Amino acid sequence: MKEPVRNGGRLRSVLFAALLVAVVYVLVYMPTPYILYRPGSAEEVKPMVTVQNGDKDEKGTFMMTTVSASYPNVLMLATSYFDSNSELDKKSKRLQGNSVAEYNAQQVWYMSDSQSSAMEAAYKQAGIPYSINPDYVYVFKAEGEQTVFRPGDELLSINGKAVEDNNTIRTLLQGEQAGDTVSVELKRNGAKMTQTAKLVTIKDPKTGETRVGFGVSIATVQKVEPKDPVHEIKFADTQVGGPSAGLMFTMEIYNQLTPGDLTKGYRVAGTGTIDEDGKVGEIGGIVHKIVAADREHAEIFFAPKGNYKDAAAKAKAIGSSMKVVSVSTLNDALHYMEQLPVKS
Repeated sequence: MKEPVRNGGRLRSVLFAALLVAVVYVLVYMPTPYILYRPGSAEEVKPMVTVQNGDKDEKGTFMMTTVSASYPNVLMLATSYFDSNSELDKKSKRLQGNSVAEYNAQQVWYMSDSQSSAMEAAYKQAGIPYSINPDYVYVFKAEGEQTVFRPGDELLSINGKAVEDNNTIRTLLQGEQAGDTVSVELKRNGAKMTQTAKLVTIKDPKTGETRVGFGVSIATVQKVEPKDPVHEIKFADTQVGGPSAGLMFTMEIYNQLTPGDLTKGYRVAGTGTIDEDGKVGEIGGIVHKIVAADREHAEIFFAPKGNYKDAAAKAKAIGSSMKVVSVSTLNDALHYMEQLPVKS
């Protein structure tokens, strides 16, 4: 008579374990269609940028700011409700039809482009001659049946001949037919590899003309080179994507290119895209960057003019003593720093 009881206990244990597994899956592992934004970091730019023979004297610091973005599980969604610095949005709005890998590759490209623009803006402001030269071809997206390339790959050569830009690819593929294969040298995650790629017919979206190619979305990465190598600039790997560090990169580069300490002893954070002429552009996530900068005890925060209202309001809301400064150009930021007294 005891056997049914024992069997009933086993059944309850199995059901409880199954329920526990289901709850853990729903709370922790089940994907959601959202993206969660939170304050990221405020990081010193100086360790990221080196100017050959530059003036390294810096009593204060320039800091770039970031936004933390994650794809939350159900548990994270629930806890974010109680965090005033959290912001939820649709994942589809962020990705805009791209895969996560494709989106990440785009962000790496934007960071590289912002660094090039920062170098140009700083060289122009400091009156240092420079040139722009093609460096390599970067892959954004591998479309269709293309299996050789991955988002983020660097295309270095075709059949042993160096690839510098899009035009080089067209030249090297002249005479080839769709279905033919070529040897390509790629750089992926820092490692070089050689693969065999099959050519396909592609259509130029602007002219409607067809030609052979790889069936991938690409762009040419350019390098900015000073006429005098003593002003050469090198960037460390930041592990951060996007274009919004442009202004703060430029401030640090200009500080190293010119004599004296532009920081004057202050902790200066900020954000904003930059172009070669020094125009500062708007960015996303300004309220999260304000919080990140305040946490790192920034005293000054440069915000693009179009983001200033939200930035100032957030600084006031969190009770920050940080001075939020609206800027439209690099000159605006430089003038503000130049008129400050040296911090004692």
